[in-house]
Amino acid sequence: MKFNQKLLQKRNILEFCKKNQLYILAFMMPFITMLALFAINHIYPFGDRSFLNIDMYHQYFPFLTDFFHKLKEGDSLYYSWNAGIGSNFIALYAYYLATPINWLCVLVPEAYLMEFMSYFVIVKIGLCGLTASIYFSRRFYTKKYVIAFFSLFYAMSGYMAAYNWNVMWLDCIVLAPLILLGLESLVKEEKYKLYCLSLGLAILSNYYICIMICIYLVLYFLIVLLPLAEKKVTACIRFAVFSLLSGGLGALFLIPEVLALQLSRFTSSDFPDTLTSYFSLFDVLARHCMNVAIETGLDHWPNIYCSVAVILLFPLYLMNKKIASKEKIGKIILLLVMLLSFSYNIPTFIWHGLNYPDSLPARQSFLYILLVLTVCLEAFLHIRKTSKKELAVSFSTAFVFLLLIQKLVTDDAFSDETYLLTAIFLVIYAVLLHLFHNVEKTPIYLTCLIVLIVVVEAGSNTLLTSLST
Repeated sequence: MKFNQKLLQKRNILEFCKKNQLYILAFMMPFITMLALFAINHIYPFGDRSFLNIDMYHQYFPFLTDFFHKLKEGDSLYYSWNAGIGSNFIALYAYYLATPINWLCVLVPEAYLMEFMSYFVIVKIGLCGLTASIYFSRRFYTKKYVIAFFSLFYAMSGYMAAYNWNVMWLDCIVLAPLILLGLESLVKEEKYKLYCLSLGLAILSNYYICIMICIYLVLYFLIVLLPLAEKKVTACIRFAVFSLLSGGLGALFLIPEVLALQLSRFTSSDFPDTLTSYFSLFDVLARHCMNVAIETGLDHWPNIYCSVAVILLFPLYLMNKKIASKEKIGKIILLLVMLLSFSYNIPTFIWHGLNYPDSLPARQSFLYILLVLTVCLEAFLHIRKTSKKELAVSFSTAFVFLLLIQKLVTDDAFSDETYLLTAIFLVIYAVLLHLFHNVEKTPIYLTCLIVLIVVVEAGSNTLLTSLST
């Protein structure tokens, strides 16, 4: 009897793994890659280094330790005496500690809290890959392995390379694909649970990044709404009602946080009087190259790298006649709006909650990255229906773009290695796109080769630009 139960359990596990192999791969690729990078950087237990750096070491870890003691000793969660002469702990918790995962710290010995914080970064990066794969597969009604590759580039983008140590933001990066999937279900299928619960959880986890998500949702809602022939009014009502309900789920921390912010300099910024440009649109687009030094200082450069393959695939998206014109135009306009938002002061002020960021610029750029990867994945899924002429135009455009970057961009974030690595991977992806275009069914050796290539690209970029210890 026990043998039969064990056999049945084993069979159920195997069936589950077979059914969800895409999602498992999408989680494991960034997870294992980041684990390998930790080992290369001698981060404990692979060496004597710690991943905690910058504010993660000076602020986030002490806050987590204070929270740990409060849970263990039953102290008040309203106030803390461990900062100056005392501080409002609820306000601190709402911004820095509200992720539900932090409650698991009580299961870890205090001596390993540093590792608890460090390795949950890897887990959350893996979860970014998982949620992105769920969004892409449901969005395009397919479970092709290529989805896992695009999910890897979301999980290990330039944004994550720059801000992976900002642990309080990561839950919102994980939940963003589910929120967008929920929004599409809300509008197209009148299903509200995923949207309401995922957005509510994101607001609870970190209200600040959710300001940017909510702004983006309004813009993205217009794109989803555009192709609808009828029931646009009811869709608007559903969107408004369930967005407010999601905000209500997060009101537990939103209300005390708003009251706390009234006493801080966060709400003291005045709306800009004049529109000022930081840099050109071309300079922003150039940051799609590989091995561009991340920006975490006072300059306003966005960290938008998400594979050099997008330089090849985006022109194919523009030329593809199979994609609905209304949807294509809407997404192109939204991408342009977001690119201009990186370049000008007033949009920057609005995106950051009517406040200028004190370093760590363009904190909304993960949403731009998700949209770019979505349109590029759509272009790739039509690759076999693409003409050879369109492929030639795409390849030529990509390499001319790289030559112009090398000639015109003077930013110190770009080096000779930037152009060399970008060119190498452009050639590799150009060859792969040509192979995909000419075969009806992808052979297993080609799939394995692509796994190796995308892991090397994403891992190399993160290793070269991130993971300070």
